[in-house]
Amino acid sequence: MKKLRVLLVDDEIMIREGFKRLFDWDAHDCEVVGEAADGMEALAKIDSLQPDIAIMDINIPIMNGLKVIQMSRLKHPDTAFVIVSGYDDFSYCREALRLQITDYILKPVNYEEFGTCIDNLKIALFQRQASQQDLFQEERAIHGLTRYLQEHLAEEISLSVLAEQFHLSAQYISQLFKSEIGVNFLAYLTNIRMERAKKLLLTTSLPIAQVSEQSGYGDYRVFTKVFKKSEGITPSQYRRDFLEKE
Repeated sequence: MKKLRVLLVDDEIMIREGFKRLFDWDAHDCEVVGEAADGMEALAKIDSLQPDIAIMDINIPIMNGLKVIQMSRLKHPDTAFVIVSGYDDFSYCREALRLQITDYILKPVNYEEFGTCIDNLKIALFQRQASQQDLFQEERAIHGLTRYLQEHLAEEISLSVLAEQFHLSAQYISQLFKSEIGVNFLAYLTNIRMERAKKLLLTTSLPIAQVSEQSGYGDYRVFTKVFKKSEGITPSQYRRDFLEKE
């Protein structure tokens, strides 16, 4: 598993050294990649290093830790922040909650408690990354499926055909159409077949039977029935109405 990158932000060098020497980062699959002693330096380091986690003191020079977090959120929404502070103040805690801070730990640091915090954070980050990866894979899958439908529209297409072609379950493909496109598979397929049919009717002089076949309907009668249900008129009438308007 890839180690999580950690930035330490505290104006006291002894505190930063304590974090580096007294906490076993390797045991928690983390590595310290940088340090900052004030708010402006922290902002710059977050920009350049793009850490997974920033351990942030509130009371730091130039710009306080809460302001650093607020500004960093705009450019680095995936960075997780853990506040380590000597202030047990409700107003700070409330602001930290508003900024969706992962945890708020008081100084002096209990490293066992801190380790639990890091482990919980590691699990949350892993789950978020897995969720983002799943979303990317779903988007890629639906793109491939819809492209395949357009390229093989004249052929017999069903969920089972797609399942075999893409090595996915028919149920998963069905769920993808509902979640990614918002309609079920059959409704989507019918819609793009009707769009193909209308284009052929208006831009070619093909007989209706051939329009039917190229739109994926081997049975002319079924095609006519589906077309009339979709458009309110027969394919012949649809073409005739268009020609009369020309």
